[in-house]
Amino acid sequence: MVRRQAFLLPILAAAYTAAHGFVSQVIIDGTDYAGNLPAKYEGASPIRMISTIDPVKGADNSNINCGMGAELAEIVAPASPGSNVTFQWTGGADGGENWPHTVGPLMTYMASCGSVSCSEFNGSTAEWFKIDEIGMKGQNSWYQADIADGDSYTITLPQNINPGGYLIRHEIISLQQAVSVGGAEFYVSCTQVQMGGSSSGTPNDTVAFPGGYSDTDPGIYVPDLFDPSFTDYVFPGPPVSNLAYPGDGEITPALTASATYPSGTAIPSYAPAGSGGASSPMETASGTGGASGPAETGSAAGTTQGGTGTGRTCSLRSNPSSSPVALSRRFHEGVMRRLRRSVLAPSSS
Repeated sequence: MVRRQAFLLPILAAAYTAAHGFVSQVIIDGTDYAGNLPAKYEGASPIRMISTIDPVKGADNSNINCGMGAELAEIVAPASPGSNVTFQWTGGADGGENWPHTVGPLMTYMASCGSVSCSEFNGSTAEWFKIDEIGMKGQNSWYQADIADGDSYTITLPQNINPGGYLIRHEIISLQQAVSVGGAEFYVSCTQVQMGGSSSGTPNDTVAFPGGYSDTDPGIYVPDLFDPSFTDYVFPGPPVSNLAYPGDGEITPALTASATYPSGTAIPSYAPAGSGGASSPMETASGTGGASGPAETGSAAGTTQGGTGTGRTCSLRSNPSSSPVALSRRFHEGVMRRLRRSVLAPSSS
């Protein structure tokens, strides 16, 4: 049995590391926004572009803030208290596959951009509060598996929240290798929004990233993850904030409507929280391409050359579960599950 484990574990690890992904599209208040492919700028978006589909490894990694090499985005999308925000996760560097992983939680945070536009705000100084978390359906069953089937995920923004600019930090933690310290994979996406309204709620239990997690936290290091009786998953990070909309987010159908890169449209900018009144609109995003925005943390991959940002649309297949890629992925996952059971099953000898 030991020899079989030594042979199969590298195969499992190689299969997992070859399959990663990112947030390719969001819908905010009914408006679809395309996200750029990693390190391939094509147009203005409220989603901060990352540099690679590879996961963030290590809870103290600076990229855990907004994703690998995250760059400031050009658009700040308008939103309202109680708005629905839908995220579509996609697999592969070209966005042509379903999300590849099935084990681990989805969590969503927000942070105020303070006195500057979110298009200029360095998230490394953000104070994050959790607004949503979802994990296991039951024994050996995770909501993340629905994301792998092509579904999207929808959360509701707080209703009692100060107006102003905010980052929405949405993440998946893939736990398939979290039976070892440092094995968890963090996939993070930040979207820039401008909250309207006139509420005055302020959050409790804020954290910084890095700093909000430790590699040995329950929920990040899970040595008994594949125990057949495992059901008691502990979410990492702070508790859900006092501002969070009651209840969890929900799995929703795959986004099939075309999403575009806005061009030449002013996005209104409200006064920072607590300043009173509205400020003048921020500078419009031209959508004409060229270099992408500056690296958000200073440790990112620099700039990338883009196109016009006006002709490409991003859409997902209306029936992703029947595509050749999806069928191949399902076959691959079945093989992986059988290999895991073989590795983790107690030896009869």
